[in-house]
Amino acid sequence: MFDKITNASAQLVFMMKENFVLVMIMLGTLWACYLLNLMTRGRLNNLGIHPRTFRGLFGVFFAPFLHGDVNHLLFNTIPLFFLLNFALAQGVNYFICLTLIIGILSGFAIWLIGRRAIHIGASALSMGYWSYLLANAYQHPSAFSVIIALITLYYLGGLVTNLFPSGPGVSWEGHVAGFAAGLFAVYLCPYIMSHPLVYFTSLAMKFNFA
Repeated sequence: MFDKITNASAQLVFMMKENFVLVMIMLGTLWACYLLNLMTRGRLNNLGIHPRTFRGLFGVFFAPFLHGDVNHLLFNTIPLFFLLNFALAQGVNYFICLTLIIGILSGFAIWLIGRRAIHIGASALSMGYWSYLLANAYQHPSAFSVIIALITLYYLGGLVTNLFPSGPGVSWEGHVAGFAAGLFAVYLCPYIMSHPLVYFTSLAMKFNFA
């Protein structure tokens, strides 16, 4: 048992070193978008999610890259540094699948149930990664997944407070939507990754795209 824990810990450290540049590029992209938004005096925030409006649908894809101020971005950057590293544990392809599921599901959920406001920020992604890592350790237990879950819970356990309303300017609906999307991803991701052609073909046929 001790050997498994030691090996899993060493694997985690190695993985974080391997993914460091990629994680910094992703976080750097968020900061670059913030600076661009700053240069346009916040006009890019209009690309966020406007619940139950046609133009608001585009925000599903743009909202995670937009932040209201430095504090908003900083408080997403810190947990995302760890969550992105841990989410990359199963490889880049799996990470892309996981991110798309969380981003799209949470985005559409915000569009459906969100308050009449512009919803922006990467908080939904953060909550989605967080819930996924915890649920994945339960659903697919291994020394590696359990260690990641324990670290995630110990150092980022305070994220659970994001699931409750905390102020008029905070999209707690996005936090809840992201959390739920992460739970769905535990079941959807493995299936899509193992049956990509079957899944997307059946999805296309369902919506008469094929």
